[in-house]
Amino acid sequence: MRVIVFGGGVVGVTTAYYLAKEGHEVEVVERQSRLAQDASSGNAGLIAPGHSYSWASPAAPRMLWQSLRGKATAIRMKPRLDPALVGWGLRFLRECRRERAEANTVVKLRLCRYSRDLLTELLRDEEIAYGPTARGVLYLYRDEDELELAFMKSELLRREGEDQEVIDADGCVEREPALEPVRDRIAGAVFGKEDFSGDSERFTNELAERCRPLGVQFRMATSVYRFESEDTQVTRAVVDGGVLKADAYVLSLGVDSPKVARSVGQRLPIYPAKGYSVTFPIDDHHRPPQMGGVDEATLVAWANFGDRLRMSSTAEFAGPSRSWRERDFENIFRMAREMLPDAADYGRGQFRACLRPMTPGGPPIIGRGRHRNLIYNTGQGHMGWTMACGSARITADLLAERKPDLDPADFAVP
Repeated sequence: MRVIVFGGGVVGVTTAYYLAKEGHEVEVVERQSRLAQDASSGNAGLIAPGHSYSWASPAAPRMLWQSLRGKATAIRMKPRLDPALVGWGLRFLRECRRERAEANTVVKLRLCRYSRDLLTELLRDEEIAYGPTARGVLYLYRDEDELELAFMKSELLRREGEDQEVIDADGCVEREPALEPVRDRIAGAVFGKEDFSGDSERFTNELAERCRPLGVQFRMATSVYRFESEDTQVTRAVVDGGVLKADAYVLSLGVDSPKVARSVGQRLPIYPAKGYSVTFPIDDHHRPPQMGGVDEATLVAWANFGDRLRMSSTAEFAGPSRSWRERDFENIFRMAREMLPDAADYGRGQFRACLRPMTPGGPPIIGRGRHRNLIYNTGQGHMGWTMACGSARITADLLAERKPDLDPADFAVP
């Protein structure tokens, strides 16, 4: 079967890999001249089922209200006349009820765990170098009471089999010597034993090289404008310079997915959440962290890529703009100075803002809508790196009319 995958990020390329392994003739279409140039290259770098809580939670409305009043919060909203944001925001607020938040968290966690296991298997089979660090991720707390509440909250994840434990400040330093200078500022951490980190941009490009011998073609610098259909079948895709035809199509365009889906009457509840990240060089005299982590006081995440340290923070609902100002990174620099002062060269950072495709509740959209030969695999939000392999395997199963290992109803097209 000839299949075209639209989107050359980590989700799209991983999907192409799984489809090609099953013998399909696959082409990846990407609007950029290089693969993995938006959320896949600007994410936190964490493979983190241990942090798969739904953003739509009982605490979220208050956080958004505080952001509208000018307070620096991890989730921010900029007031703007945007009907898409209003509609998406109302759906988000409906998902903030406790029972919905817990249900969405469990769905996300199951996909994340499934995907992490598949990724571990893929890395072994394909021998991909992607800048991994020590196994485990530290979810760091500076306050004893907040640490205790966090471990109580993690009962939901542990009930699903996630291996987490609470460790004190000494335990944090034992596992992560880079925290020694700030031992007295740490209450402890929830330690995700099975989580890890790595460079998803490097992984995506390495995986693309494994795809080429399988026959996968990459059509770069090509935008898709719309699909055309007859009855329940997509007949072709209109792209730069002409049209493309296939037996089946997979839409993995991240924040651009809703625009293309609308061309065949499908409305996807996805809105961009802008994330900010800085990548700093590491020299011989630095003391970088060896494992990934999240400072829960600021929600700044970090990951060691070998010769670089990635730090990221913030989810800002501000429309499709990828623009940034220096002050957007103040939270990252404050955390870096306070908690990892010797980790990297903070005077030579590479700054970027990326757009993460967020659904109101958090689980991605994977499945068919109105058309039998069009499968959506999009909306992974800030966890595309973590969810990529699992999402790709489900997509391959659906295309082959097999029952996926996870319930496809949890990811159905609304």
